[in-house]
Amino acid sequence: MEYLIRFSQSHESFRLPEIQSLAIVEGLDLEVISYSDESPFCIVRLESEDAAKALLRRSVLAQTIHELWGTAEKYDELHAAVKRDTAHLWPKYKDVSFKINIDAYQGSRTEKNKLALINSFAYLPFEGLILLKSPDQEFTIFEQWEFDSVPRDLPNPLKIHFGRLVGHSVRELIKTYDLKKRGYISTTSMDSELALVTANISLAAPGKIFYDPFVGTGSFPIACAHFGALGLGSDIDGRSVRGEGGKKSLKGNFKQYGLESLLGGVFVSDLTNSPVRRAQILDGIVCDPPYGVREGLKVLGCRDPEKDVWLVEKGKRSYQKPTFVPPKRPYSFTAMLDDILDFASDTLVDNGRLSFWMPSANDEEQEIPIPTHPRLSVVVVCSQVFNKWSRRLITYRRLPDSDVDVAALAQRKREEQVKGRTADDLNSFRRAYFRGFKPEEASADVVAG
Repeated sequence: MEYLIRFSQSHESFRLPEIQSLAIVEGLDLEVISYSDESPFCIVRLESEDAAKALLRRSVLAQTIHELWGTAEKYDELHAAVKRDTAHLWPKYKDVSFKINIDAYQGSRTEKNKLALINSFAYLPFEGLILLKSPDQEFTIFEQWEFDSVPRDLPNPLKIHFGRLVGHSVRELIKTYDLKKRGYISTTSMDSELALVTANISLAAPGKIFYDPFVGTGSFPIACAHFGALGLGSDIDGRSVRGEGGKKSLKGNFKQYGLESLLGGVFVSDLTNSPVRRAQILDGIVCDPPYGVREGLKVLGCRDPEKDVWLVEKGKRSYQKPTFVPPKRPYSFTAMLDDILDFASDTLVDNGRLSFWMPSANDEEQEIPIPTHPRLSVVVVCSQVFNKWSRRLITYRRLPDSDVDVAALAQRKREEQVKGRTADDLNSFRRAYFRGFKPEEASADVVAG
């Protein structure tokens, strides 16, 4: 049976990946028949109405799903399709209460026109009450119009669909987890909508263990925990992990949402000095690594071990003191990306997913390439575009060892990490960000002038 998904009008490149991931979580056989980022309507094929409901029961970017009764470019064609293909369904709804809605995307109808369109379906043999609130069944006329159709006074939509409502999404979760209502946040806390979408795309589900190595105030583990996964997290900054005491802490955030039982634990660590066992124990890794814009990226360690040996000795004596601050050294942004992939390849179960955010300039010449790893296959790349730069959610799948290119893996181990001395040397995105994403030659001319 064909169904129509009505998406929200936001984060277009994330919509289909979320639905496809949820089909995997629910074990559904999903076939996408038609979809475009320019339209909120997606037509899919599923085996049953129960499958349609299951597909949307944890979706954040979809709104509703409808049993599709007909699609056409003109109303007379639509009516012919409905009469031809759905007459066997009509007896089910003969005596129930119902209503018919109109959803005109990029278009507009007067109340008089709406009534006329609804009345054009009078051939449906429905004898139940027409109820505008809480009817037994809801039918919807979906119209897709050209962009700017209202000021251009276009007479007809591009395409029309007619369907019966069968299920709703959980889009209201965005308000439940709204950062404005959360007890403990920071300037880098991921907003609730994208945190929940990330958890869906990474296949968070009951019985799974998910880890965020840049946990901050816990946006991603909270989202994963909502969908039943056990959340773990770490951060190089102990202040974010400990919080401000009382309710203002990462643990307090979990308590706020009644998710304490799904917090596996948080600890202070950086990815290159992690106590996490290098074994295939994690079902998913979700994170938003630091971009190094506000300040240079750092990892634990000394910039010059021979010159700073006193820091090492001080650390051995003082590491247990509450006031102890461990020494840090500059860290390459590209090396961090490689380290994330190496860590994921060592710790994810077969087919486990890594979903992390990384920045990118909108100019193709300055774009940071998507990092690769022989043990990881790119599942999907989604983009959120800002003014002069974007950030991408990149999702990988951990390949079973039998599918890994052994030669490529050996070559990767021989390659040396990028080295540098300053934050700018180590982070090409940081350099581009502070010169306004202009070519380096142009920036140099401005300075010279």
